[in-house]
Amino acid sequence: MTQTEFLNIVMPFKDKVFRLAKRLLVSTEEAEDATQEVLMKLWSNQAKIEEYKNVEAFSMTMTKNYCFDKLKSKQAQNLKIVHTNYEDASTSLQKQVEAHDSLQWVAKIIESLPEQQKMVVQLRDIEEYDLDEIANMLEMNNTAVRVALSRARKTIREKLTITNNYGIK
Repeated sequence: MTQTEFLNIVMPFKDKVFRLAKRLLVSTEEAEDATQEVLMKLWSNQAKIEEYKNVEAFSMTMTKNYCFDKLKSKQAQNLKIVHTNYEDASTSLQKQVEAHDSLQWVAKIIESLPEQQKMVVQLRDIEEYDLDEIANMLEMNNTAVRVALSRARKTIREKLTITNNYGIK
């Protein structure tokens, strides 16, 4: 496989790898390191890369595993899962502040979810993977992914409704 062929396969999803790593590791530098590590592993195993039906799903699984290993290591004891990806510059300042506040609440709610639900929400609602790909990446069956996603969304909706209706809880 030539370098150009490899880049044509990997480059379309490298940003997703970075976003997942950033989501899990918080630190931009750690996420960049994780992305580089995953891409280097893909490069060093490029002879096997054609064996995989879905290289993107395989690389996302590699990213998830690498980040979990990193989080378990002593180097990453101070890292935590957060989400601050979105900013809309075309709206008024008030709407930007409201949107930012809502995203902060959603991030806090997501942070309080069980680990499996956090991952399913990240992969489905943020990275926009389909359920089969998520099931493959997380080594779960499709029904378990749907149940985890449904429970996570219900929890997020309920807690956000309570916050919006009654104030800070």
